[in-house]
Amino acid sequence: MQFRQQALAKLQSPEELDLPVRLARPQGWLVLSVALVAMAAASVWAVTGSVASTVGAQAILTHGQGSYLLQSPVAGQVTAVLAQEGSRLPAGAPVVKVRTGQGDQVVRTVAAGRVTALAATIGQIVQTGANIAAVEKVAQASDPLYATVYVPAENAAAIPAHASVDLTVASVPAQRYGVLRGHVKSVDRTAESAQRIAAFLGDAQLGEQFTRTGRPVAVLVRLDPSSATKSGYRWSSADGPPYRLDSMTLATASIRLADQRPLDWLLP
Repeated sequence: MQFRQQALAKLQSPEELDLPVRLARPQGWLVLSVALVAMAAASVWAVTGSVASTVGAQAILTHGQGSYLLQSPVAGQVTAVLAQEGSRLPAGAPVVKVRTGQGDQVVRTVAAGRVTALAATIGQIVQTGANIAAVEKVAQASDPLYATVYVPAENAAAIPAHASVDLTVASVPAQRYGVLRGHVKSVDRTAESAQRIAAFLGDAQLGEQFTRTGRPVAVLVRLDPSSATKSGYRWSSADGPPYRLDSMTLATASIRLADQRPLDWLLP
C-alpha cells in the first residue's frame, strides 16, 4: 500500500516542465573540450609532423681501399723480419725472409700500404699460403680516413643517401670529446660474409665479430673534415681529442634514417 500511495501522489503532482534540463555538468563539458582539442592536435601532427629514427651498428675506421693479407708464396723457416708494425711501405718492399730448400726467399708487399699486423716471427716454420702480415692500402699519410659501418641487412634499405652519422670512437672518451661526425658516402647492396670482411680488413677475427648476429651490409661513411681540430675531423665538441686518429680503430655508429610521418606507421 505504501508504494501505491507514492504512485498516486506522483500522478497528482504537476510535471516540472518549466525547469531547464541539465544534460551534463560544466566539468564534463570542459573535459570533453580538452579531449577534442587533443584529438585534433594529434590528427594534425600525424599528417604534418615527422619522427626521426636511427639505426646503430658496429664500425671501424679505415682507409677507403681496405687492407690485404700478405701470404707466404713458399714454405720454410722465417730467418728475418724486415718490417715493423705501423711502418708505411711501398709496393715490393721486403717484409720477411724465409729459408727454403732452394735458398732464401724474400716475401714482399703486393701493394703500397701500412703494416697493421705482423704474424711472422723469427724461427717460425711457415707453409705456403701462411699469413705473414696484414697491410692496409694507403699510399700517403694524408689519405683520409673513412668509417665502414656494418649495418644489419634488414635496416640497410632505409638508409638515405648522405645521411648524417655519429661515431663513438673506442679510443676517444665520448664524455669529454663527444662523437665524430660524418655522412654516408655509399651503401653496399649485398650482404657481407665473414670471409669477405676479413679479406677487406685483413683480420679474420673482425670478420667473425661483425657477422656474429648475421651477414651485415657495409656502409661507407665519409668523415666530415675540419681544420680547427687536431684530428682533422669534425666532432660534436668544439675541439675534439688532442691527437690524431688511427685506422683500424673500432667505433659504434648511429645513422639517422629518413624522417617518417606518424600516419605512415598506420598505413599498410
